[in-house]
Amino acid sequence: MKTVKISLNSIDKVKAFVNDVTKFDTDFDLVSGRYVIDAKSIMGIFSLDLSKAIDLNIHDDDKMDEILEILKPYIVE
Repeated sequence: MKTVKISLNSIDKVKAFVNDVTKFDTDFDLVSGRYVIDAKSIMGIFSLDLSKAIDLNIHDDDKMDEILEILKPYIVE
């Protein structure tokens, strides 16, 4: 598992993010404070505070490089 910080600060960015993560047969969790939601759930994402960076847990070690490349536009350092 790997954790990265992502920013989803617009509706269009959330839609694009969900489309990107659903391409993978992998579990993704978004963690904001004590809330953990499925990153493939657009309704769940909108229940989070999107004004701050959110932790994304990626539960896949085999395709990690490919996943990180596709998620690069959302990752904040």
